[in-house]
Amino acid sequence: MDHLPLDRVIEGDCRQILASLPDRSVDMIFADPPYNLQLGGELTRPDNSKVDAVTDAWDKFASLADYDAFTRAWLAECHRVLKDDGTLWVIGSYHNIFRVGAALQDIGYWILNDIVWRKANPMPNFKGTRFTNAHETLIWCAKSPEARYTFNYDAMKALNEDLQMRSDWLLPICSGGERVKTDGQKAHSTQKPEALLHRAILAASNPGDVILDPFFGSGTTGAVAKRLGRHFVGIEREPRYIRVALERIGAVTPLDAKAQAVTTSRKAEPRVPFGSLVEAGIVQPGTVLVDPSRRHSARVRADGSLATRDASGSIHQIGAHVLGAPACNGWTFWHVEHKGQLVPIDAFRQQVRAQMSAAA
Repeated sequence: MDHLPLDRVIEGDCRQILASLPDRSVDMIFADPPYNLQLGGELTRPDNSKVDAVTDAWDKFASLADYDAFTRAWLAECHRVLKDDGTLWVIGSYHNIFRVGAALQDIGYWILNDIVWRKANPMPNFKGTRFTNAHETLIWCAKSPEARYTFNYDAMKALNEDLQMRSDWLLPICSGGERVKTDGQKAHSTQKPEALLHRAILAASNPGDVILDPFFGSGTTGAVAKRLGRHFVGIEREPRYIRVALERIGAVTPLDAKAQAVTTSRKAEPRVPFGSLVEAGIVQPGTVLVDPSRRHSARVRADGSLATRDASGSIHQIGAHVLGAPACNGWTFWHVEHKGQLVPIDAFRQQVRAQMSAAA
């Protein structure tokens, strides 16, 4: 293909479809591949009722070698179609995630985190022969060790009540009204909760980005991507899942641009030198700046530097000088008299940034 089929689901084997997509064309990949559970018979509860487990044909492989070959093939194609600054997420259980992790490193991906999805309501171990399997593992990778990649750190911190987001995520499994059903039965045996995709997509992409899911299933990735203002490309080999996914995504209403916005890092904001405020006439040469207590003062010069009786330099250097400190954030230290009140010069910087963002 010469271009990406945006916001579409392509039917077929992901290895063949991926091979047809352009190089370096997607911003993020979320993959929920077959787990190769290799169940040795039916699972039953203590009352002998049958557990609705994963017994689908797509999860069966003849051997571990076959599974490894399959895994390396689709991961290699994903590496090719991923942009140099993109990231890949892959989720799995103890049945497959360690084999997937080894393949990722062999191909050249750089592992950023392994994230434990702690299930708030896991299925119990009915036979009482093992610990309750209460988590799955996500591996988050950059394309290479040198890659620059998107990580919306401040948005994740805001999502976690202003605490740094940890690598263990406590989220419920997909159930209740969120579970997509067909004729009263689960439409897909391994449907993931939208909360899980919301967090991953919000963390590692921006509005307008393209999210690829090579194992699209019931369309959770597409539904969340559309709601958050991202594009999606889905690949799915089962027509019955495609029908379910398209109907589900069609019912999603995207958030408006303001609702899609997230907390951004100061590092990501445009750099605004103090001199640019002087050039624009926002702060006039000759203006006297003071600290909040009015104990210290300095005069603005035409080149954006400050001068005191015994020193001159940048807003940061002169702030440190008058304090006798090794460093000082001049933006918050220095204030100017404005309409009878002291206003930090950082307030004017934020005005300029807002104008720059609006122009962009």
